[in-house]
Amino acid sequence: MGVSLTKYHAQYFAYELTRSRAADDQGKFTASLQDATVDLNPHQVEAALFAFKSPLSKGALLADEVGLGKTIEAGIILSQKWAERKRKLLIIAPANLRKQWNQELADKFFLPSTIIEAKSFNQVIKSGNLNPFEQNEILICSYQFARSKESYLRPVQWDLVIIDEAHRLRNVYRPDNKIGKSIKSALAHTQKVLLTATPLQNSLLELYGLVSIIDDYTFGDLKSFKSNYARISDGEHSLEREIKDLDAEIRLRKAEARKLSDLESKVQERRHVKELEKQRDEKRRHLFEKLVISGTDDFFPELQELCRKAGVKVVHTPCLPKAPLHGSTRWVKGNPLIQLSNRLNRNDIFWFTFFHEAAHILKHNKKDVFVEGMEYSCDGKEKEAEANAFAEECLMSRKEEKELMVSGAGF
Repeated sequence: MGVSLTKYHAQYFAYELTRSRAADDQGKFTASLQDATVDLNPHQVEAALFAFKSPLSKGALLADEVGLGKTIEAGIILSQKWAERKRKLLIIAPANLRKQWNQELADKFFLPSTIIEAKSFNQVIKSGNLNPFEQNEILICSYQFARSKESYLRPVQWDLVIIDEAHRLRNVYRPDNKIGKSIKSALAHTQKVLLTATPLQNSLLELYGLVSIIDDYTFGDLKSFKSNYARISDGEHSLEREIKDLDAEIRLRKAEARKLSDLESKVQERRHVKELEKQRDEKRRHLFEKLVISGTDDFFPELQELCRKAGVKVVHTPCLPKAPLHGSTRWVKGNPLIQLSNRLNRNDIFWFTFFHEAAHILKHNKKDVFVEGMEYSCDGKEKEAEANAFAEECLMSRKEEKELMVSGAGF
């Protein structure tokens, strides 16, 4: 039996359904969730409102524990966007969760969605749509697919992108994180909501990585973030200060030595400078040793910064197919450059390669170019052997090796 409404009630209901509300008003979802078949918990509504809190926001990171309904929170947000007739919506999720997202959106929120993969992608192109991401419905794809179709994702004016299990992108700040960098670049100007139960696992830098996907300017660059938030022990601070003070004293002593006219005084001053340089280099070595044994995943930016302070540029160069190179050393416009590929992704190989290449800078001619696998002359072979010995000494000195063998540790 139909319900009879007076003109007054009809106008009132129409007003309530179309009324514009503040972003953090719970009534905002009244119309968009009227058909939803899900019992909402207060924290889920609050999380969804948080994502809408500011119209100028570039997104949000929702990090509820496992089982507290992050999918429901995302469904609320998608329902609101759908009610606003915003149709450029994308969900990026692990491949094994795509079907689950498709089913839950249909069953709980009555939202239509399509899983887009290679087969369906090609079919859409054959039908005449040259960019299958340009569809007026919710699209669901995997991380790997999003990365492979970066050029198709980029031009779409997305209304919202949901990234599930976003902790997979936590190392986006690292040079070798190809999937993270591709997705971040393709969706740079898009509003995003990241879902993860574990925004932090091993390092505070993982939080920096996730937040940078939403907005690169929240924490600034990596160096600024570390300066403001990373915990560096008093010992490391003290060591860095001592190195800085020694550098300043060395520069001062060198300037004074140049002014001296007495040869004996000049020689004495230069000897003192060499002693100071020896002390500084020993302290720098201690910093490198701490970095080597730290075991953290985020050591590469710290390594680059330490080397930069010493006037050496270190870059990561992905290993090319059929080019099994670990590293190379050369001088570019008078400045030393070390390239590392991190081939085989093993810390022992990485650090041996780094110190091997560093030896070429410290001990050998600027005109020499050292690339692994090259055929060298007798002189070149001697230099390679010298670099190997230097790397061995840096990672485990003869004294440390002897002590290890005597103690029998690890055997």
